[in-house]
Amino acid sequence: MYHIRVFRAIDDLEACEKFAYGHAKVLTDYGVTKVTSARTDWFDNPGVFVVLVQNEETKEVVGGERIHLVQPGYPLPIESAISVVEEGIYALVARYAKGAITGEICGLWNAKSIAGKGVSVLLTKIGVAIARKLGMDSLFVLCAPYTVKMCQDAGFEIETSIGNKGQFIYPKLDLIATSLIVRDLDHLAYADKDFRSEIFGYFENPVGECVEHGQKGETQISYDISIPNIRNEYGL
Repeated sequence: MYHIRVFRAIDDLEACEKFAYGHAKVLTDYGVTKVTSARTDWFDNPGVFVVLVQNEETKEVVGGERIHLVQPGYPLPIESAISVVEEGIYALVARYAKGAITGEICGLWNAKSIAGKGVSVLLTKIGVAIARKLGMDSLFVLCAPYTVKMCQDAGFEIETSIGNKGQFIYPKLDLIATSLIVRDLDHLAYADKDFRSEIFGYFENPVGECVEHGQKGETQISYDISIPNIRNEYGL
C-alpha cells in the first residue's frame, strides 16, 4: 500500500528534502542532470504545494510532483527552463496571471520500484484536482514526449504560441519538451471524459483509496489531498 499526501513546501522541510533527493536520483539514473524543476530554491516558496507518494510500511518516498503558484520573486520552473530560447514565456505567464491565479505542475517523478504501475497517471489527475482546490484558473506544464498524451487526457492543450508550435529542445540536445496549459480548470472541457470524472471525484472527495492499473501491474493507494495551512490570499 502506498499513501499520497499534499502539503505546503514551507511547512515540511524534511519532506521537501526527501522529495528533492528522490527526484534528482531518478533524473540522474536516466542521464538528465539539468532540469529547472529539480532545483531546491522552491523550499522557501510560499506558493509551492508538494504531493508526496510514500510506501506506507517503510515510509520511503517513491514519487511525487509539485504545484507552483505564481509568486513575486519566484519565476515558475517553466519560465526558468525556456526563457533562454523563448523570452515570450514571461509575457505569456503574466497574461494568465492578470486578475487570475495561474501556476505550473512540475517535478513529477516516480521511483523505478513503482514504474509502470500507473502512479504517474494518478499524480497527473490528482495534480489537476489540487489546482482546482487552490482556486487556480489556469495551469501550465512542460512535458516529455511520452507524457504529452497523458496531460492532454487531463485537460491540457499544447500552447502553440511559444517555441516551435509549443516544442523546445530541453533539457538536453536530444530531448524535446512540449508546453501545455489548462485554460479552464472549472470545466476541463478538453479532458478525456473518464479522466475528467476521476479528477472531479478527487476534488469532491479528497480522502480515500483507489487501485491504479499500469503496464506492470496494479498499485493500491490511499490518499489525502485535503490541503492544510492555506493562507487567505488563496481565497480558501
